[in-house]
Amino acid sequence: MAVLVRNSSQRIWSAIFQIQNASTLETLQDLIVQNSTMLQIAGCFKHVTSMEEKHSIVKEYLRWYIIDRNHSAIERFKDGLASLQFLTALQQHPTVLTPVLCHSDNKLLAMDIENLFQPELSPDGSNRRVQEDKTRSFWADYLLDCEENDSAVTLEEVMMFATGVPCNPPAGMEPQPLLQFLPGSKLPLANTCANTLKLPLLDHYDTFKAKMNFGNQNSPGFGRT
Repeated sequence: MAVLVRNSSQRIWSAIFQIQNASTLETLQDLIVQNSTMLQIAGCFKHVTSMEEKHSIVKEYLRWYIIDRNHSAIERFKDGLASLQFLTALQQHPTVLTPVLCHSDNKLLAMDIENLFQPELSPDGSNRRVQEDKTRSFWADYLLDCEENDSAVTLEEVMMFATGVPCNPPAGMEPQPLLQFLPGSKLPLANTCANTLKLPLLDHYDTFKAKMNFGNQNSPGFGRT
């Protein structure tokens, strides 16, 4: 069923894309006829006599597909927000709440992940702390390699490995992601429920990078637990 739904959606968006990008009136008219059933359901099927009309057809169809056909679900969602007075706050302060409610395409950066994961460190001056500080340096270099496409994995895959999600959600992450250290292990470990990433204490960066790549590539989705 999921495959059928996905294939249907792909056909719909392909048709809309073709209509939007039709280069001649004849091509546009042919596309309107080919997709007449889809457009009739949305109430925007009509005979076109100019290229400008394609924009109104696409706009009307998108409004129907995104808003009108989901009207009952949207109304139930609004009722749920209203029960906590959140809908009123949203209507009064939309720009304030946009970062929390709307997806952003901001590119994930190495610094974002480095700042997100708080390290649990041994006391200053201890032999263990020296190893941990070296590994933190390896970790920072590794994230930069991932950002610059000089690694077998991406920053999003590192986040997925450690937390189960490919980016930091708009409302933040709970519990606070932690960076821990694993003596005696050659591979990273992750607990996605606790948002905890455990790094191996290794002597050389190239070895660290290879083991991090191996751990990420062989634990797709939820890391190693």
